[in-house]
Amino acid sequence: MKVSGTKHRHVAFSRSLFAFLVLLFFLDVCLPAQLTPEASKVFQQATEAMRRGDLDQAGNAFAAVVKLAPAFAQAHFNLGLVREDQGRHEEAVASLQKALQLNPRLRGANLFLGIAEYRLNNLDDAVPVLRKETAAYPKDALAWMWLGVVELAREHTEEAADALDRAAKLAPDNTDILYHRGQAHLLVSRNSYERMFKADPKSWRVHQVLAQTASEGERYNDAITEYLEAIKLAPEQLGLHEELGAAYRFAMRRDEAEAAFQNELAIDPHNALARYELGVLVVEKGDGARGRELIEAALREKPRLLHAEYNLGRAEKLLGNDSAAVAHLEKAAATDADPEIVQQAWYQLGTLYRRLHRPDDAQKALAMFQKLKDASTEATQQSLAKLKGRQNPNAGESPPFPEKPR
Repeated sequence: MKVSGTKHRHVAFSRSLFAFLVLLFFLDVCLPAQLTPEASKVFQQATEAMRRGDLDQAGNAFAAVVKLAPAFAQAHFNLGLVREDQGRHEEAVASLQKALQLNPRLRGANLFLGIAEYRLNNLDDAVPVLRKETAAYPKDALAWMWLGVVELAREHTEEAADALDRAAKLAPDNTDILYHRGQAHLLVSRNSYERMFKADPKSWRVHQVLAQTASEGERYNDAITEYLEAIKLAPEQLGLHEELGAAYRFAMRRDEAEAAFQNELAIDPHNALARYELGVLVVEKGDGARGRELIEAALREKPRLLHAEYNLGRAEKLLGNDSAAVAHLEKAAATDADPEIVQQAWYQLGTLYRRLHRPDDAQKALAMFQKLKDASTEATQQSLAKLKGRQNPNAGESPPFPEKPR
């Protein structure tokens, strides 16, 4: 299948990364005994040229080797690698195919042949050779990655996701693999939702998806409208009232949020998240006793809930249990991953230390709060300056400020 270049974007290695990958297949090559001294000498010269990055000399030398020893599969393979690195993809395909004819088990030959076919937009030709590579070497993460990339280009999203999942298991920290895996799963999700909309446009699931999308975009009133429509169609569906309550809470409609969480618990008494969110909401409304009770009950069902130490500290502070509040807030300041929660924990600790007549600790806590607040403000200003520079390129490039932590 030939497709235009606008159908997909090529995955490009940097020159140094591609050269490194190529060299992995150049090392420790065993020259056959029947190779003539002249062919052996030229082969070694070609290999050294490739290691130096001299593609022209390497290509000329490997071309000479295949004339001197036309049955030497490794020479055809290496010539194919050089031609691919030079962007001469048709010649690379021819050399790699010849290498495989001479030695079908030559490691890497199918991988690079698949890459070359992909770059020529011969997607249907790339897939079977890449599958041969993954079948022969199932622990080769790059082979699985390239198979996934080609399947993405063919718009076979399920197959792409499967291949990239396998690649990610083999190389969990490879950023190229993680990027393409994320793209594949985004497309799988989009396709699933499109099929869902077509199958039943009036389904409560459609309203739920629209509500979740609105919430992610911080359009909470729109989310509330969609959740209410979903609940009309499926009033007993687990989780819907809890999600509605979260949207109400973000929209600062606390009484309605409390009612939604209570409705969820009436349907599902074991929904720890709904119980916890209700407890946090109750603490925000000033009821420390009920809030602590709800939060602790939720933690018995699900021990690791987000910001639990911080919210328990707030509840104990409302109850006047300053020592207990300090213990929870100190844990929050030390372990919570959210910078804003850590910042607020230090502020709360400053006020509590004063009440406990610990002036030195209070001073240190408030100094830490101010330090974190200043750092957050600076990061926000730098992020805004960077954004302004992107929006107004004529103003000159802005420095590479870090993004505001979230």
